[in-house]
Amino acid sequence: MEAPAAPHNPVETELTVTSPEQMRELGLKLAKLLRAGDLVMLSGELGAGKTTLTRGLGEGLGVRGAVTSPTFVIARVHPSLGDGPPLVHVDAYRLGGGLDEMEDLDLDVSLSDSVIVVEWGEGKVEELTDDRLQVWIHRAVGDTTDEVRHVTLTGLGERWAAVELGALAA
Repeated sequence: MEAPAAPHNPVETELTVTSPEQMRELGLKLAKLLRAGDLVMLSGELGAGKTTLTRGLGEGLGVRGAVTSPTFVIARVHPSLGDGPPLVHVDAYRLGGGLDEMEDLDLDVSLSDSVIVVEWGEGKVEELTDDRLQVWIHRAVGDTTDEVRHVTLTGLGERWAAVELGALAA
């Protein structure tokens, strides 16, 4: 009889990003680590760079359509232009919570065949999978033009246990 699998400790790395272009480039690099079925949860204040990061992800995944904030449509599907997975970009800010509302979005793709990026998803979409990448983007708040962002990436679950997130800093 096999012993149950031990829980995986989170894999974490921290980066400093100093411009919107660097945030987009981080998305390009991160896209190379993503595969169908991945859930990426983005957290950060308004204007932190969540959509800019997602724009880089979309570019890196080679999907169709301009990646823009889905605030008013809640979710937008970007089909792949090649053989990669589609990108599903969700803004969960106005969702009350839980998977029921995600399912009510009637996305025309299988979530297991897509890369799902959810802005403002804390407490709302964690039930989708035990394996997810949590990205926190911290910025100075208040009256500032500071472009510096501190990004913390935490890989949770077996999927992320062997992924070298520190390579994103290179």
